[in-house]
Amino acid sequence: MASEFIETVTGTLSVPIFSRTGQQVGTVDVDANEFGGKISPRLMHEAVLMYQANARAGTHSTLRRGEVAGSTKKIFKQKGTGNARAGTKRTNKRRGGGTAKGPKPRDYSYSLPRRAVRAATRMAILSKIKDNQAIVIDDFGLGAIKTKEVAGMLNALKLKGVTCLIGTENLDPIIYKSARNIEGVKVLPAGEFNTYIVLRQKRLVLTKAALESLRKPKA
Repeated sequence: MASEFIETVTGTLSVPIFSRTGQQVGTVDVDANEFGGKISPRLMHEAVLMYQANARAGTHSTLRRGEVAGSTKKIFKQKGTGNARAGTKRTNKRRGGGTAKGPKPRDYSYSLPRRAVRAATRMAILSKIKDNQAIVIDDFGLGAIKTKEVAGMLNALKLKGVTCLIGTENLDPIIYKSARNIEGVKVLPAGEFNTYIVLRQKRLVLTKAALESLRKPKA
């Protein structure tokens, strides 16, 4: 069996810092080792599958032959009719009968080891930084809930119509309520990032405090 492909990322990566008007005002250097220094597509894929499986309701249900309405009486006698033998009309062989081996409610959720989940999340963030899909906002400058201002800022950053994950250090009600109605934009505290949500959004937009929070090693 071929060995798993793991990309090694070394050195310092630069993340651009933008003002809310869309002007680049500097860069911040990030050591790849702060996010593990490795990217494993296989591990990230497994983490994404886990989150998707855990989101499944599992409420699908079909009726078996013992659950459909109808008589259990044999339709006609076994011999002498010239027809093929037939039993109850509840059988899955007949229209309106039960379903053979159909789905029933079940729990799809499962979990990967905690260290693997954390590693996959850091790999996803590192991949965004390496692919130049992450930026830092110097200051949102929101004193009140203003969806129009956040939409204008994203437009100035040429992110209009692009799916974005806005990361804050902690839950920021003003930023969250200002951006929650913008299509394709999701706001989360850095501590709630996971592999699926980071990879699902095209661009990663972080506050300075959020980036510093992500750079700190987790216990």
